[in-house]
Amino acid sequence: MTRSFTRRGFLRSSAVAAGAVGTGVATQAWAQSSQPVASTAPLAEMELPPLPFVHGVASGDPLPDAVIIWTRITPDDASFPGSNAGAPTPVRWEIALDPEFAHVVQSGHATSTPERDHTIHVDVRGLAAATTYFYRFVVTQGPHAGTVSPLGRTKTAPGVGVNVGKQKWAVASCANWESGFFSAYADLAERGWAGDVDLTVFLGDYIYEYARYEYAGFGPVRLHEPAHEIVTLQDYRTRYGRYRTDPALKNAHAAMPWIVVWDDHEIANNTWRDGADNHQPHEGDYLTRRDAAVRAYYEWMPVRVADPSGEGRIYRSFTFGDLVELTIMDLRTFRDVEFWRGGSRQPGDARTMLGSEQYNWLIDTLERSRTRWNALGNSVMFSPMRLGAVLHNPATRPFAKALSSNILSSHANVPTIDEMPLNGDQWDGYDFERRRLINTLGRLGKSPIFLTGDIHTEWAHSVLHDGTEIGCEVVCASVTAPNVTDSLGLRAGGPVLATAVNYMHAANPTLRHCALDTHGYSLVTITPDEVVAEWLRVDNILEPLSPVRPAVALTWRKDAGFVR
Repeated sequence: MTRSFTRRGFLRSSAVAAGAVGTGVATQAWAQSSQPVASTAPLAEMELPPLPFVHGVASGDPLPDAVIIWTRITPDDASFPGSNAGAPTPVRWEIALDPEFAHVVQSGHATSTPERDHTIHVDVRGLAAATTYFYRFVVTQGPHAGTVSPLGRTKTAPGVGVNVGKQKWAVASCANWESGFFSAYADLAERGWAGDVDLTVFLGDYIYEYARYEYAGFGPVRLHEPAHEIVTLQDYRTRYGRYRTDPALKNAHAAMPWIVVWDDHEIANNTWRDGADNHQPHEGDYLTRRDAAVRAYYEWMPVRVADPSGEGRIYRSFTFGDLVELTIMDLRTFRDVEFWRGGSRQPGDARTMLGSEQYNWLIDTLERSRTRWNALGNSVMFSPMRLGAVLHNPATRPFAKALSSNILSSHANVPTIDEMPLNGDQWDGYDFERRRLINTLGRLGKSPIFLTGDIHTEWAHSVLHDGTEIGCEVVCASVTAPNVTDSLGLRAGGPVLATAVNYMHAANPTLRHCALDTHGYSLVTITPDEVVAEWLRVDNILEPLSPVRPAVALTWRKDAGFVR
């Protein structure tokens, strides 16, 4: 397969969103809910913005006195992502209290280099807590001297221990470039610029590693770059660069700080410590591939850990006054292989999802925490998933296969299937460690909020310890990656889907909400005594400017559980 790359190919981007007016992108005439067929609209195209700030700006990892700000410089047409080309470019960065930069509070200098794919990370210190700032970059030398980046808006965390009445976070995951347009990001950006949301928690699958046409749902509406499955450092850099040409995604990054973690597709499907389902021997050494993917991730994402050759790690925590501590877990790098692929599961199976070092760090973090809530950034579903009649009713069995394909697709006749976790890639496959964590949360009297992505569908669960509700789990739908009905080529809605959802509720006593046919993101509003979870849904991911609407809202209250 070809591994060539040209600027012309790179320019074939469909990134259309609110604020990207006049791009000439064709739209679909039907609603996704009524027309389950592949898109027939022409592949969308647009020209990139002028050099050198092609990929916008971003911020992330807010602390009470610091935040990361990010940009990428494209010095010339040959310096596309992954090219390892282009002259170093010096810039001045500025942070101000106003978008006109009349009150600059911090400034400094940085230089882009091809060794870092011309990405720039600045850890700005000495900021005031709980304060909104605006930032920009200005080229200081070379052919683009004087050029100013797009405007960025960010916000620092409240001070540790300070009384905080509310935090409102967007929760998102699973954005597949070919499957649909990023309308969810456009809506998220609008809320960020309006000051309605404090930050975005992104829980993995920011990119997908597949080749063109391989995992496009009802698409493709636009094509991956490079065309082949990504394996090398150049490949991963190029794929990130492709994604970051989308105006909706760039605007969402510019509108507020993001706290991010990877799941599997930032590397390859169903990754674990020493391998992945979607890594084959002819693709070279897995750990070499993983290290390349991780390096590109650190380069392109606004994270404080930016040196993959050092002792850096992606798991970390953030405190927001006395209200909530957000603990980000890495559920891929240290996990054991799934039980099915590693042999038959035995009673007392003690496979680890976190690895011993991270597990001990997590418990120490929880023990030290003094906030009213503990939010856990969690890339795969924590709560049990039992399928019950969904599996045994022939009419609904395809939904069971879609939710548990890692076992049922190739082992549909396993006699003891009801006794096994049906998706061993989730916490169900690591139940020993899950029970250890729940017992610790209960022992410490913590109120956990598990924030989850990965499964491309909407869920809400109560989290129980010894039969008592101690917290909840909120699972967001995918931004665009195929959900259950997309994967099956079925209409959204319909009586069979409703039957499957009813079966899911019957089989899972802790389940409060389930929707298998939506796309979008979630909002989580945390106050001292309750958590309000909202699911926002994109009308049609095949339309570039699709509306995004609030759909379901649930409240979990301390000492009462879900109250509505």
